[in-house]
Amino acid sequence: MAEAAGLPLGGLSSGALSGGVLAAVLCGAALHASWNALIKSGTDKSLDTALIHALGPLIAVPLLLGVGWPAAAAWPYIALSTLIHIGYYLALASAYRHGDLGLTYPLMRGGAPLLVALGGPLWIGESLSVVAWAGVLTVSTGVVLLGLARAGHMGSEAQRRKAVRVALCNAAIIAAYTFVDGRGVRASGNAVAYVAALFLFDGLPYFALVMWQRRDRLAEARRYMAARWPVAALGTAASLGSYGIALWAMTRAPVAVVAAVRETSVLFAALIGTWWLREPFGWQRAAGTVIIVGGVMALRLG
Repeated sequence: MAEAAGLPLGGLSSGALSGGVLAAVLCGAALHASWNALIKSGTDKSLDTALIHALGPLIAVPLLLGVGWPAAAAWPYIALSTLIHIGYYLALASAYRHGDLGLTYPLMRGGAPLLVALGGPLWIGESLSVVAWAGVLTVSTGVVLLGLARAGHMGSEAQRRKAVRVALCNAAIIAAYTFVDGRGVRASGNAVAYVAALFLFDGLPYFALVMWQRRDRLAEARRYMAARWPVAALGTAASLGSYGIALWAMTRAPVAVVAAVRETSVLFAALIGTWWLREPFGWQRAAGTVIIVGGVMALRLG
């Protein structure tokens, strides 16, 4: 991953996406889907999420020793992003308490790119071309359609409405840390250094919170983590790789475009579910897939 020192805000405003950057972000989306699938495979999803991110320093420290620290200008962004991510984890857990994965996940991941595109001119000085806007809208539509293909009806209608509200709130939180990290990685001088520094601190506050919530069941939590840490370590590597690719891409293409392509992780998750879990694909998933592919093509041409 190349350096991006001194990249000015607003310098990537057309929406063009090179073939190499597109391929990298799609690879990162596949990694994102894979570590989410690892969480789904566990019996304690909150603890798996906390463990995956708590193991971040084991990878981050060697990376920082190799590439060095990010520039001083990046540290305020890293601190702010760490705080925002705590809110993200809390909202994620709340969304899953009130609604199922099929309802909440696509709303969160499909809504965030639209918010990033809308806020781009104000927060990062980026505006998109008409074709790129069409691509963002199309990808977001396909993500929601593909995800809702399996949306269930967990709980009452009141619970469902609350799950939708929390999911949309979390879409705004995702957009917020995308803005912060998009600016921060450009100020850092090196995308690898930035993401390593972020993962050094990002997961520890949430892990501490989960442990505090289980303070009466710490022995049980330790046994679970002792059995799951090898799988969690794979998830940590996939999570860091996925977000690292996305942040690097934000030094090469508009943030809103990268955010939209990254949400094709929902498509990869659907494919993993079909191939590994024998879940039916169905016409709605097929339609969502076609729409997402069309949106990605528009972003490539935008």
